[in-house]
Amino acid sequence: MNNRPIKKWQAGNVQAAIFENEKESNTGVVTYKTLSLSRSYKKKDEDMWRNEVIHLRRSDIPKVILVLEKAQEELLLNHEEGDENE
Repeated sequence: MNNRPIKKWQAGNVQAAIFENEKESNTGVVTYKTLSLSRSYKKKDEDMWRNEVIHLRRSDIPKVILVLEKAQEELLLNHEEGDENE
């Protein structure tokens, strides 16, 4: 299999991509999909772009959504006055 995503989405510097993977099992080759989340950024004093990547399996996605929603709720409902520009 190639290393190209079968589908991807991007919003600003954040990207999600679905990859198809293969592995050997007792019954032969098994195909499965994974999700890669990445965030690109450039440090202030550096001229090089950096990329952080997290690889997730299908069963991880609902858990990630849940903890992100809880974090978003905390940040939006309990923000300090000076936080509006962050």
